[in-house]
Amino acid sequence: MIEMEYPRRRTRPVHVGRVTIGGGHPVVVQSMIISDTRDVAACVAETLRLAEAGCEIVRVTAPSLRDAQAIAEIKAELRRRGADVPLVADVHHEGTKIAEEVARHVDKVRINPGLFVFRKREPGYEYSAAEIEAARATIEAQLLPVIGVCKERDIAMRIGVNHGSLSDRLTVMYGDTPQGMVESAVEFLEICRRHDYHNLVISLKASRVPVMIQANRLMVQRMDELGMDYPLHLGVTEAGDGETARIKSTAGIGTLLAEGIGDTIRVSLAEDPIHEIPICYDILQALGLRRTKTEFIACPACGRTKFNLPTVLNEVRSATSHVKGRNIALMGCIVNGPGEMADADYGYVGKGTGLISLYRGREIVKNMVPAERGVEELVNLIKSDGRWEEP
Repeated sequence: MIEMEYPRRRTRPVHVGRVTIGGGHPVVVQSMIISDTRDVAACVAETLRLAEAGCEIVRVTAPSLRDAQAIAEIKAELRRRGADVPLVADVHHEGTKIAEEVARHVDKVRINPGLFVFRKREPGYEYSAAEIEAARATIEAQLLPVIGVCKERDIAMRIGVNHGSLSDRLTVMYGDTPQGMVESAVEFLEICRRHDYHNLVISLKASRVPVMIQANRLMVQRMDELGMDYPLHLGVTEAGDGETARIKSTAGIGTLLAEGIGDTIRVSLAEDPIHEIPICYDILQALGLRRTKTEFIACPACGRTKFNLPTVLNEVRSATSHVKGRNIALMGCIVNGPGEMADADYGYVGKGTGLISLYRGREIVKNMVPAERGVEELVNLIKSDGRWEEP
């Protein structure tokens, strides 16, 4: 089978508990729990459920100091249960004490530059150079204690910029633009770099896919100019639910991953977050970045197809979906089937009314097989090759 690899952007490795983001490591899948942070039992249960589903990093919100203290209890209970899933605390609101406290207990802290030092001005207000420098000095003074704890514990920080929460100052200076998002992140990166702190992950999220894509492309360009190699966290925020949310997330995340940009991803759904995990892995598998399950290739069927392709596809999937890391193709006829499925490990191809052929790669290995025995014979072929796994 031909394997295509997308050249990945070179980034520094950033350790988040037992997981490494960047540095050439596989793209990391993460999500966020939605339970009330102060309900420790519910948060632990939801975290474990996400981890069992394949989530590699779990985030929890810390809107207050009491929530930060509850996160310490959550982390302790996870440790007591032998669960080593990395935990990230999300500190959105202004409050250095919250970030400083929660950094003592988790594996990574996420801060939002647009809300870290928050001041609302009247529309049309123009910042002077002195005010801009004063604002940057205030940010640095408030961020330093958090950097101190992160350095002391050797944990990571995500500088998470959201298009919808850019600070007034950045909006005045750069407009409501991807460039403003980039410069918001750069301000915080430069502070961290001045204090020799580099365990950083960057995210630039927007609810509109073109904005998210452009912001991340510009961020890579800006980091290259500044000699920075921090890994990027990708996601389309506030994507909604259902099919639309899945398409938006795939379009944004997949486009950037195909360009070699991105080291960790989250698909944000207005649903139970457990549904986010399969989509993340589907995106990564579609791009050949991670192989976590069987991939089924199937033609759309046409008048040449002599069997019920959707029905047989479901039968093949049901029988073989646990054989992870394999590509299995189902083609309705021999006109295009053998050629278009040539990259598959195994192929199931319609031969004529009531007959199919089985392929190993490009080679036909079982011909004129009665269709009613097709799935059974496919399983036997996989077993004879020593590639079978019991469900």
